[in-house]
Amino acid sequence: MTDLSGQLAVLGEAWMVVAFAVFLRVGAAMALFPAFGERSVPERVRLMLAFGFTLVVVPAAEPVVTPAIDGGVRPVTFLFTEIIAGLAIGISIRLFVLALQVAGAMAAQATSLAQIFGGQNSDPQPAMGHVLMVSGLALAVMLGLHIRLAEVLILSYDIFPPGQLPGAELLSSWGLARVARAFALAFTLAAPFVIASLIYNVALGVINRAMPQLMVAFVGAPAITAGGLLLLLVTAPIALGLWHDALATFLANPFGAW
Repeated sequence: MTDLSGQLAVLGEAWMVVAFAVFLRVGAAMALFPAFGERSVPERVRLMLAFGFTLVVVPAAEPVVTPAIDGGVRPVTFLFTEIIAGLAIGISIRLFVLALQVAGAMAAQATSLAQIFGGQNSDPQPAMGHVLMVSGLALAVMLGLHIRLAEVLILSYDIFPPGQLPGAELLSSWGLARVARAFALAFTLAAPFVIASLIYNVALGVINRAMPQLMVAFVGAPAITAGGLLLLLVTAPIALGLWHDALATFLANPFGAW
């Protein structure tokens, strides 16, 4: 009985070390993950979510993490490499939330709604951006975001081996591609509002040239405001569908650029 207790203690200690190593990567990524890492989520809830994801990832990551620990990697090196890997994963996925926020800011600015109907949010942004972000996150969670994120964390151990720093050149090129893709997606989502704003301003200029006495700005301001809200009503479902398709495509092959 004593020998069995000793073996269980050793086994439990080994698993705790592996779980802590996995938690370093998962915790860093969870701080930036969409929906689960939002500032509006209480810190205790985020911590418990990180523990939950760690329990999911540990069985799959243990065959890779244990040899790295037994291979003599210094604890300080392990600490930095796992946190950097988790942050890289979290930032790459967080950029999709940034795309929604940028698209909302562009749409609000184009339709003169940037300072109207704004709320006190944890991330200051126009109301359109907040609506798109909350709707997009709700859609992603309902369609299985937590499963996709767990898969990405497990897959990351093949791309970012534990205890090894990722190559700076590969990481920078991969990150640059993700940033470019995020801004391209944001402009695509906001394109209807930008086009409508262009048509509105051209029409306003023509009317002003034809009737200089008419205060076209006072006449056109309610029109662009109402038009922006109606355009949001019509295009939001399509834009959110495009955004989720882009997110799902990325999560299906997050390290394809490597």
